[in-house]
Amino acid sequence: MSQSPQPLLRAERVVVEYGPRRRPNRVLHEVSLEIGAGECLGLVGESGSGKSTLGKAILGLVPVARGTIAFDGRDITHLRGRRRRELASDIQVVFQDPYGSLNPMMTIGEILSEPLSAAGAPRAEARRAVGEMLERVGLSAGVVGRYPSEFSGGQRQRIAIARGLVRRPRLIICDEPVSALDLTTQATVLDLLVELQRDTGVSYLFVSHDLGVVRRVCHRVAVMRRGGLVEVGGGEQVTRDPQHPYSRRLLAASPVADPALQAQRRAEWLALREEQAQPA
Repeated sequence: MSQSPQPLLRAERVVVEYGPRRRPNRVLHEVSLEIGAGECLGLVGESGSGKSTLGKAILGLVPVARGTIAFDGRDITHLRGRRRRELASDIQVVFQDPYGSLNPMMTIGEILSEPLSAAGAPRAEARRAVGEMLERVGLSAGVVGRYPSEFSGGQRQRIAIARGLVRRPRLIICDEPVSALDLTTQATVLDLLVELQRDTGVSYLFVSHDLGVVRRVCHRVAVMRRGGLVEVGGGEQVTRDPQHPYSRRLLAASPVADPALQAQRRAEWLALREEQAQPA
């Protein structure tokens, strides 16, 4: 019997706690998940559910109290200093706010070439890579001398995606990458992420509160509530026929263009809320 290939990222029983050691506030409760090479895993849940905290734990931005995080078979749970910086060539992040994540005092060329320069790339090589990446995300290489304030929200998010991809990472943490955009621009950026994944083979951990959004891009979906996972399954199954009551609430709350379907989901959401409010 052949064994399944090793996942690119594996988190096992990860616990994150804040506050004093004697009475810590547990934010993640033994979370376990895997992301395969070239896969997009959606991580959905309401604000405060812990999904962004898990992304930060993978990036080494918050300490892990217990459990392990492995990347390509290597334990990265407690990497610090130079070893953590070296990992940046393999793991990158695209943040929620496309303006706040870009330094307004730097040109686009400086923003995109900074991670390459930090990795020791020669100036000419960095300039060529920046131009190629801008073209890949649908912008002209001629914008390198302009500043973030000169672009629309959708264009700024394209620049943020280009920065995330410029070092050719194997995994990108996408932390609510389209929630600050209007619906039309959301669709364009989501299509871009799908196209880039198909062309480069990069993996995504796609953090969102909207099941409708993750349906467009994710192969599998993990639903998080109060710091723990309540459902994990195929993207089509979880976003269209979720099994857990909380997942069904999220689906009912997802905005859709069809007024009749939106009204039906609203009625389902109210019914679920009333059902869960009943005493056992």
